[in-house]
Amino acid sequence: MEKEKRPITVDDLYQIAYIEDPRISPDGQWIAYVHMTVDRMENGYKRNLWLIETSNGKRVQITRSGKDMQPRWSPDGKTLAFVSSRDEKPQIYLLPVAAPGGEPCALTAMPNGATSPAWSPDGSQIAFLAGMNAAERAKEDSGEEDPKPANKFEAKQHKERKDYDEKQRWDPRIIWRIPYRAGTSYLDDRFDQIYVVATADELEGDDAKPRRLTDVDADYGEPQWTPDGAYILTDRTAEPDGDEPWRLSCIYRIQVADGTAEQLTDLSYSDYGPLPSPDGKWIAYQRFEVDLSSRSNLLLTVMPAAGGEPRDLTLEFDRSTEIVRWKADSSALVFTAASWGNTEIYQVSPAGGAVEQIVGGRWMADGLDIHTGGSIAYTASTPENPSELYWQAAGANESQQMTDANGKFLAEVIVQETHEMRWNAPDGTEIQGWYLLPVGYEEGQTYPLAFNIHGGPHVMWGPSAKTMFHEWQFHAAQGYAVFYCNPRGGDGYGAAFRDGIHRAWGVNDMPDLMSGIDALLAKGFVDEQRMAVTGGSYGGFMTAWVVGHTDRFAAAVSQRGVYHLSAFFGTTDIPTFTKNEFGVEPWENPEKLWAASPIAYAHQIKTPLLLIHSENDFRVPISDGEQLFAFVRRSGGTVKMVRFPVDGHELSRSGQPEHRVARLTHMVDWFDVYCGEKQ
Repeated sequence: MEKEKRPITVDDLYQIAYIEDPRISPDGQWIAYVHMTVDRMENGYKRNLWLIETSNGKRVQITRSGKDMQPRWSPDGKTLAFVSSRDEKPQIYLLPVAAPGGEPCALTAMPNGATSPAWSPDGSQIAFLAGMNAAERAKEDSGEEDPKPANKFEAKQHKERKDYDEKQRWDPRIIWRIPYRAGTSYLDDRFDQIYVVATADELEGDDAKPRRLTDVDADYGEPQWTPDGAYILTDRTAEPDGDEPWRLSCIYRIQVADGTAEQLTDLSYSDYGPLPSPDGKWIAYQRFEVDLSSRSNLLLTVMPAAGGEPRDLTLEFDRSTEIVRWKADSSALVFTAASWGNTEIYQVSPAGGAVEQIVGGRWMADGLDIHTGGSIAYTASTPENPSELYWQAAGANESQQMTDANGKFLAEVIVQETHEMRWNAPDGTEIQGWYLLPVGYEEGQTYPLAFNIHGGPHVMWGPSAKTMFHEWQFHAAQGYAVFYCNPRGGDGYGAAFRDGIHRAWGVNDMPDLMSGIDALLAKGFVDEQRMAVTGGSYGGFMTAWVVGHTDRFAAAVSQRGVYHLSAFFGTTDIPTFTKNEFGVEPWENPEKLWAASPIAYAHQIKTPLLLIHSENDFRVPISDGEQLFAFVRRSGGTVKMVRFPVDGHELSRSGQPEHRVARLTHMVDWFDVYCGEKQ
């Protein structure tokens, strides 16, 4: 007799596993990947490396530190390079895989850590990134080395002294650039440089030391070797001293022999992620028009390796490209792209022509690798499963699920079906959305609604959005119908749709959202008097905007939102975002930005409003939430604020697990007070 399934709970967050970064061995027999789990005891996350055999699905765990990622196969397939933080700072390790049971050994011991390993074509060297400041680079160039401690006591003293000196360097903290903080920490004066290091055993002296190829106060992107091993391709800002330096990036070619660098692209576009073709004839990369920035599609482009005019391959495809890989014979580029709620896999010839879908389905692919024989490994989420690894053998028409990371958990719980719906906005534009019925749904009954609005604004949600799987299913398990959609401004529907809210946040997309609510109400299962609205980041902006312009919702939870555009400009790590989205700097037209800010309508908010924000949110600093709280409170509205320490803008996706659970609990408790039973 089959065991009766139970509704998903808030604590099921701890049960969900994720598969990341698949990499196929050169012989095609194995896929290395990262298996990520939530560690309830440590209130954090564990990442370990696994291998899976492509012929029979046999799985082998090969690391257990809980701090391992970025697996990269050697060209001969005998060794895996990977990054591990098992010894505090991330370093690159080598693990022999030909002989089972081998122990990883550290290849690097960089003072500030090392990441992004890339094997040379002959396997004799690995290129990597390591953060170093100007003084550290000068010391490195002089050959000066710190004396090696004689024992553990001296090593402990040496580390404590370095930590103390580092702390004193930033007391007080001197700010000289924008941004000066990002993520959940302040930026320092270190920048990622490119190094190469030999991989042979038993090297001594200078032969064993990493050799730095770059010397600029700017972050370099992941290194990519050319097929002849003579050059490394990378990207770097063209304006190292400018604000938001990553906004204008160019492709560079660096000679491995002496570090001579050549800029390959001009300043007409911002260029990222160069990939040389296996035959050495082309360089593929992604770019966008500088003046359009986040408003435009990310184009897949190729240029001749010997120099020449770049060619955009996806202009007519009219979608942003994401992960990109070359086929082994250089005949095509394979890439992922978001479209109409799914993220699927496509290919296009470097000579141009039509884009062809090669892996389609109701899923979101978020990891991709290609074998020389044409087989594809990818990770993906579906409406029923937040993350697994898939394999599509060369010539096959169907993909095979290789892992069952969430099988045991999913066998225990009720996963509500996701239903698609489409409708026309008031101006006739077609909008796509989805809904889930509450657990225990009975036809003819009406239920409260949890209406979710996505952030970005230029992102795409769909039924397979893995970061929302638990949240949406939890809302349904708590008795709520769940609804979400992609209003104008979102990705996945073409450049014009993506740019449809330019200079008109709230104005152009609120009709899309409200017409979606009307279309859902017409289905007859939602109680119009018990509707809640929520969203984070831009979704927080829209939540506050909506309740500032209508009283149709009984409750609102606005998370990490932008509420005062001029204040946001002066505190965020992306100040040019305001100019890009609205066409003005704050001093040029303060009235325009005020009228476009939810805070201007805060005195009209009568919907009970819960604000959720993190103390270390440096994308949308908590000051935006504090101001909205004060405006609503002082104008007589019902408002409460929940402040999370430690976490940043990514609280809901990768914050401390305990805080993620608390966030969901506060949200649903607020819904229940105002929507749980008919008032």
